[in-house]
Amino acid sequence: MPNIPVIIIAILAAALVAWILLRKRTGAARQADVSAPNAPSETLENGRRRIPESEHQIPRRYLDDNAMKVVYRLEDADHEGYLVGGCIRDLLRGLKPKDFDIATSAHPEEAEELFRRGRLIGRRFKLLHVRFGREVIEVATFRASHDQGEAGREQARTADTGMILRDNVYGTIEEDALRRDFTVNALYYDAKDHSILDFAGGYDDLKNNRLRMIGDANARYREDPVRMLRAARFAAKLGFEIESDTAEPIRELAPLMRNVSPARLFDEVLKLLQSGHGEASYRQLQRFGLFQYLFPLTDQALESDDYPVETLLINALCNTDRRLAQNKSVTPAFLFAALLWYPLQLRMRELEAAGTDLPPIPLLHEAANQVLGEQVKCTAIPRRFSTPVREIWELQLRLPRRQGKKADQLMEHPRFRAAYDLLLLRENSGEDLGGLSQWWTDYQVANPVSRREMMPEEQSDRPKRKRRRRPRKRPNQPPQGE
Repeated sequence: MPNIPVIIIAILAAALVAWILLRKRTGAARQADVSAPNAPSETLENGRRRIPESEHQIPRRYLDDNAMKVVYRLEDADHEGYLVGGCIRDLLRGLKPKDFDIATSAHPEEAEELFRRGRLIGRRFKLLHVRFGREVIEVATFRASHDQGEAGREQARTADTGMILRDNVYGTIEEDALRRDFTVNALYYDAKDHSILDFAGGYDDLKNNRLRMIGDANARYREDPVRMLRAARFAAKLGFEIESDTAEPIRELAPLMRNVSPARLFDEVLKLLQSGHGEASYRQLQRFGLFQYLFPLTDQALESDDYPVETLLINALCNTDRRLAQNKSVTPAFLFAALLWYPLQLRMRELEAAGTDLPPIPLLHEAANQVLGEQVKCTAIPRRFSTPVREIWELQLRLPRRQGKKADQLMEHPRFRAAYDLLLLRENSGEDLGGLSQWWTDYQVANPVSRREMMPEEQSDRPKRKRRRRPRKRPNQPPQGE
C-alpha cells in the first residue's frame, strides 16, 4: 500500500517528461518555420528538391495524429521516417486522404520491435501494419533496385514476363523514390521541418495535372501489371491527363492482367469502381482495353442488341458515385449484381436454347453458378458478397409476383432494398418491365388500405380447378344377417 503513491508519482513524472519532449519537438519545428517563413524551394544533393511548408501549405491539422506518432517513434529510434505517397498527393490536391502510409530506413523486423501493436504481413512486399483501434498505419522499408549485387538478387524474384514476384531489396530514400510508380506518388513529407522532398518532379506534375511514370513505362508495367489499373484510376480520380509515354504501352500490355491473382484484382476493382469515381474509371478502363480482363462476360454482353447493357452499367456506377458523395453506404454485392445481370440473362437463354428443362428459379440458380464461376477466375468475389448477389438476382424474378401477402413478405427480405434498386436501374436503363419499379415505389409509401387497392388480381393461364371434397368416412356397420 505505501508504494502506491510512489508509483503514481513516477507515472505522472514520465507523462510530464513525454509532454515536454513533444512540446520541444513541435516548438523547434515551429521555430524553424518562423526563422524562414518564405524560404523558397531548394535543390539538394542527388537531385532532391525540398519544398518548404510556406510553399506547399499543407495544414498540419490535416496530418493524421497516429501516423505522426509512428514517424516520431521511428525518428526517436534513430531511423528515418516520412509520410509518403497518396496521402501527400491528396493533401496537395485539397482532398482528404483515406490512408496514411510511411516509408522508413528501418528494416521490417527492426520497425516491428518498436511497436507493440505492429504486425508484419506479406511475402511479395514485406510490410509492417501498426494498429490504432480500427485505423491501420502501413510502414514500408525503403526499397532499392533488384540489381544491387548478389544479396539483392537473393531477396528479389522475377517471372519470365518481368513481373516482380518478391521484392524485399532495401535501399535509401533516393532509391525508394525511383522505385515508385508515378512521380506524383514519390513525394515524402519530412516531419522534422514539415517540408516535402521530391525526387522525380512529382510536385510540378501535380500542379500541371499530369500523370507520369517514373522510368521506362513498358518495363514498369511488366514488373507489376496492376500499375496499368492504377494509371486509369488516378486519371479518373484526379482528372489528370496521362502523359503520352506513360499511356502508349497500356493497350498492348493489357493482356498481362491475366497474370495478376483474382484476389488482388478484386481489391483493385473496389478502388476503381467503388471510391466515388466509378463512371470515370470505367471510361478509362475501356479507353485502354483493360475492362475485358476484369469483367469478360460483361464486356462480351456489350455487343448484345437485346439488352441495354452499357446503359445499366453506367447508371449503376453513377448511382454508386452519387451515394458515396452523399456519405451513404455501398456494397460490392450490389455492384457485381448489376454488372453481371445481363450476362446472367444471356446465360439463361443459352441454357434454355440447349434444352435445359428447368423452372425459372432453378434455371437462374444454374446460370448464376456458371456466371459467377467464370467471373471468379478473373476477379475473386468473396462468399460474403457472392451469396447476396444470388439473392438480389433471385428477387428480380420474385418481385413481379405481388399477389396476396407476397408483396409484404418480399419487403421483409434482407436484400429487398438492393433488389428494388436494381429493378429501378433496369427500368431506367430502358428495359421494359411494365412499370413494375414504379408500382413498388408507390407500394412502399402507401397505407394499408391503399396497398389492398393496389394489389393486382391473381394472374394465371390455367383454368381454376374445383377442389375435390374428400368422401366422408362412414362408421363401420356390422355385416348383414347379424
